[in-house]
Amino acid sequence: MYALLFAETGLSPAQISSLFVIWSVTGFVLEIPSGVWADLVSRRALLTAAPLLTGTGYALWTFVPSYWSFALGFVLWGTGSSLRSGTLQALVYEELGRHGGTDRYPVLVGRSAAVGTTAITAATALAAPVLAAGGLRAAGLASVLVTLLCAVVALTFPETRRRQQSPRPANPVAVLREGLAQVREGPAIRRAITVLSVMSVIGAMEEYLPLLAQATGVSAGAVPLLVLLVSIGGMAGGWFAGRGQGALAPALVLAAVCLAAGAAGAAARHPAAVTLVAVAFGLVQWASATLDARLQDEISDGARATVTSMAGVGVEIVCLTVYGGYAAGSMWAGPGPLFAVAAVPYLVIAFAVRRPERR
Repeated sequence: MYALLFAETGLSPAQISSLFVIWSVTGFVLEIPSGVWADLVSRRALLTAAPLLTGTGYALWTFVPSYWSFALGFVLWGTGSSLRSGTLQALVYEELGRHGGTDRYPVLVGRSAAVGTTAITAATALAAPVLAAGGLRAAGLASVLVTLLCAVVALTFPETRRRQQSPRPANPVAVLREGLAQVREGPAIRRAITVLSVMSVIGAMEEYLPLLAQATGVSAGAVPLLVLLVSIGGMAGGWFAGRGQGALAPALVLAAVCLAAGAAGAAARHPAAVTLVAVAFGLVQWASATLDARLQDEISDGARATVTSMAGVGVEIVCLTVYGGYAAGSMWAGPGPLFAVAAVPYLVIAFAVRRPERR
């Protein structure tokens, strides 16, 4: 609901767009430095601090609304997101490894994503009564309280250190060098980072789902229902993550076919075709958890968060490319053809992962 808050405060569309740029640039700039930091200090502490930074930004928006408060809030939000990105994956994978359970990693990652999507859907549904009861200030206060809850949950994460573990590099430069060395000397790591980055195409296209739903010719009131259908597809994919990993390449081919066919059907004004798009989103969510696990399997513990953050930078670059490409393509084509084009990268990825990596 923050876009409504910005508009109600009197910001112009150009000013609102500039805030999104500040948000994106903050995350991009801090992605790798935060990963390095996560390899040096307590990851649990960073995961606890991350939502508190975001919550501070929400509090500024809620109680001191102005352009500069919004800008600072996005800087805090972007910083918090950067602290979490790479850090969470590294902590979970290494803790599982210490108990011989890394095979559970894709299952946990997939279910985490599914629960997150479920929570977002529930929060969106609750927004209407909250706004009706207390307006934007009530929604802002609720957002702050949720971030405090996130910090409490982060404190419950286990974080152990093996006594026989080789000592970690003593400074950020050493950690960064180790991370770069792993990427430079590990073709499997480079390949996994590239694949994971390209996999984010469909995530970036998610921002345009309302436009695709609208293109089917349904009423404005039915658009959220079609978007919700796609969200349910993503949730289902998350819950099934970790199963049937040998079918990765065929599943990605099927995802590409479903996305292209669903987009074509939507362009032909068939609302039911969005079901195919939902299937594609679910398959990509399922595959992403497996590919994330492949990356973690290749990384050494000394710079795990740093290398994972490098994948995060790749995701940011791909998303920005998709946004720019959609903006340019929209001058010649509607949402249907543009979503169909977005299916092509998944055929390429399917070819790239058709065989298991050799160790």
